[in-house]
Amino acid sequence: MAVDRQFADPGLAALYDRFHSWRRRNDFDFYLPLVMSADAVLDVGCGTGQLLRRARDRGHAGRLCGLDPADAMLEQARPRTDVEWILGDMSSGPWDREFDLVVMTGHAFQVLLGDDDIRESLSAIRSALTDEGHFGFETRNPSVREWESWTPDKAVETAGADGAPVLMAHEVDTVTGGLVSFTTTFTSPGWDRPQLSRSTLRFLDVDVLATFLAGAGLAVEEQFGDFDRQPLTETSPEIITVARRG
Repeated sequence: MAVDRQFADPGLAALYDRFHSWRRRNDFDFYLPLVMSADAVLDVGCGTGQLLRRARDRGHAGRLCGLDPADAMLEQARPRTDVEWILGDMSSGPWDREFDLVVMTGHAFQVLLGDDDIRESLSAIRSALTDEGHFGFETRNPSVREWESWTPDKAVETAGADGAPVLMAHEVDTVTGGLVSFTTTFTSPGWDRPQLSRSTLRFLDVDVLATFLAGAGLAVEEQFGDFDRQPLTETSPEIITVARRG
């Protein structure tokens, strides 16, 4: 699996948590109780490992395993040696009924672009789950067309390790079917030039998502429209799914 530059470059990876501090108040609040109630957890696309690190800090005493294809992101996680960190994706297994919970947070599910990518990943996730295991993840609701707000005028700013401001801006390049490709530009006064990262995400509607899950032997148990567990509607920003091994 190709890794976007913003995750593969050590300097940009070190900025990830600074730019995404909002996750502490949103998806982490949703997923952390699920993690705390499971004895063995696999976080697919764990990034810097913040969710699992928070779980350990809260007293999780079981197995916590973070999996990510970007070594630079895992470098941010590895100082915590009380969590198992693995470089790779679901093809790095196999895992056979080892985890009570598998999660994909931070819209990581949307980096699965092709039908075969989705089928293979879901099949591997099902195999990794115990008989009573659950899979929790989210995707952005395509009917809301969030990508239309990914414009340079909505850039966000944080401070780098040296205290200098760093600006992150998105600009959509193409929208083809359910695939949205965009460029992320990072700038800072002390840099010689901007740093560019190009990405593509897939947006799936509820019905298509349900078909993929059923085909992999996963049954939808709960779905929500946001991280406050509001009902899923046409205008909900998220499609948050908790599925069980069928």
